[in-house]
Amino acid sequence: MAVKIRLARRGRKKRAMYDIVVADARAPRDGRFIEKLGTYNPNTNPADVVLNVDSAVKWLFNGAQPTDTARTLIQKKGVLLRKHLQIGVNKGAITQEQSDAKFEEWQKSKGDKDAALLQASASKLAGEKEAKMESERKINQARIEELAKKNTPAPAEEPVAEAQAEGEEAAPEAAASEAAAPEGEAEA
Repeated sequence: MAVKIRLARRGRKKRAMYDIVVADARAPRDGRFIEKLGTYNPNTNPADVVLNVDSAVKWLFNGAQPTDTARTLIQKKGVLLRKHLQIGVNKGAITQEQSDAKFEEWQKSKGDKDAALLQASASKLAGEKEAKMESERKINQARIEELAKKNTPAPAEEPVAEAQAEGEEAAPEAAASEAAAPEGEAEA
């Protein structure tokens, strides 16, 4: 019996989620399986992979062959590294404690890299969001100024007309006072 580590699809239309399973190669994709090793959710950013590493290593030692996609997922979780280290333990090249220490160190460095990538992605998204908000503020300010210009000329024309009318009334009075002033100077 050929055994495969592969993905079994579940979830709704266009929002697929996958189970990582060990199944007979002849079984249908979403059909009967031997053991469920974990889940894979590609709908999140970054994709969420939950995997039982020890069970996956056990199945690899028993001869299960991963499909290409499953191989990528289990490699990212360190299953293939764990298998490689375990082969070294079985041959006597390293001890189990050394193997576990190397695997823990790898997991820690991998976690740090993933956290750094997540932080960079989040800061990039925040920067893009702030840039979009700033452009929206500029557009809104331009719209407000345009509306203000559109609405203010009508009230501004009436005071100008009143000032011109007052200016015409004041001009004859000023001319009369100027004419009266020279007469007063001549008498003095």
